[in-house]
Amino acid sequence: MTSDILQASYESEFPTETKSLETLSEISLLHGNNGNSYSSVRTIIEKLRQTLENHRGERQIILTQDFPDPDALSSAWAYQLIAQQYDIESDIVYAGTLSHQENIALVRLTGVPAKRWTIQTFKEQDLSQYQGCVLVDGQGTNSQLFPLIKQAHLPVVVVIDHHSKQGDLQSEFIDIRTHVGSTATLLTQYIQSGLLQFNTSNNIHIKCATALMHGVRSDTNQLKQAQEIDFLAAAYLSRFYDAQLLNSVLCSARSRRVMDVIERALSKRMIKNNFTIAGVGYLRYEDRDAIPQAADFLVTEENIHTAVVYGIVHDEDDERELVIGSLRTNKLTLDPDEFIKEAFGQDSHGRFFGGGRYMAGGFEIPLGFLGGFNEKADYAKLKWEVLDLQIKQKLLRLVNPDDDILHR
Repeated sequence: MTSDILQASYESEFPTETKSLETLSEISLLHGNNGNSYSSVRTIIEKLRQTLENHRGERQIILTQDFPDPDALSSAWAYQLIAQQYDIESDIVYAGTLSHQENIALVRLTGVPAKRWTIQTFKEQDLSQYQGCVLVDGQGTNSQLFPLIKQAHLPVVVVIDHHSKQGDLQSEFIDIRTHVGSTATLLTQYIQSGLLQFNTSNNIHIKCATALMHGVRSDTNQLKQAQEIDFLAAAYLSRFYDAQLLNSVLCSARSRRVMDVIERALSKRMIKNNFTIAGVGYLRYEDRDAIPQAADFLVTEENIHTAVVYGIVHDEDDERELVIGSLRTNKLTLDPDEFIKEAFGQDSHGRFFGGGRYMAGGFEIPLGFLGGFNEKADYAKLKWEVLDLQIKQKLLRLVNPDDDILHR
């Protein structure tokens, strides 16, 4: 029934198979500023089309955040397929790992052609084969590989994102629209405009449409926080996606390790002013997606509007440790991006340790000198206690400002 309503809404706005850029422009202008210098969707599409034409026949590297979610994976894939129409070959790469069961299932069941490159793997690549870099669902600040891209003097050609601006970006094409619920919505809009003709007889198109539908749903909390433009994208994708395939992705089971982390978060949580804060200790690098899942679970508790869960994650490949955290909220007046940036601030280069979007956010803090594995259990326990206390202090400074010092 919902699909029928979305389809009817889409048909009323876009009466032809190839939707006019004039109409798309009108829809965009209903939602305010695009977040870039372009005045309308029509201008954005034409600028992207010209950028792709300028780089016809080249090879590009598509970079996502270290731990890509469905929005990033599907958007990168959609861009890759669009670029192929201009004889542009590309590789989708990420430096972290896929640990959330839905992300693993999405890649396994749809065949998203994303590759994991560690920093060492990246250094072993012949970068001369690439003529440009594309940033999708991110602006390079959440990728270990982006500094190496810059060191190699590989130009950034395209940036497509729906998160807030992270700093000065030098790129031939930039489409950052913070009022849009997902980056997958933007890629779907490009496809609607005719940059790629989806075909129901093409299995790759069906799977990509399914991935995009998952991207739109996941970043808009199952469309509950979707804007009109997101609903229109979902309506368009309803023509092509495989509902049974999407259901298989969504029904993937949580691992025992994820359940253990959720149990740990429940037992360790501290509740202050309708916030719940939980430090879950040490986690393996491949289990870091258990942290946002634990935050998703804790925020459902009665009389709780915001949950913050964090832990120390050890990256064996690069011999480093980080504090990884996630925030989830259903309080309309709490801005996760503002809250996290105020709580944890910036590094010596002026880069924020975290940020967010509507009702969700995250942070990642390298431990630097204190990082690294130590076999002595007493030392590891002491280090966790100090870091746990410090993070709680920073959070409680905003949550419960009347308390000057947190006593254990």
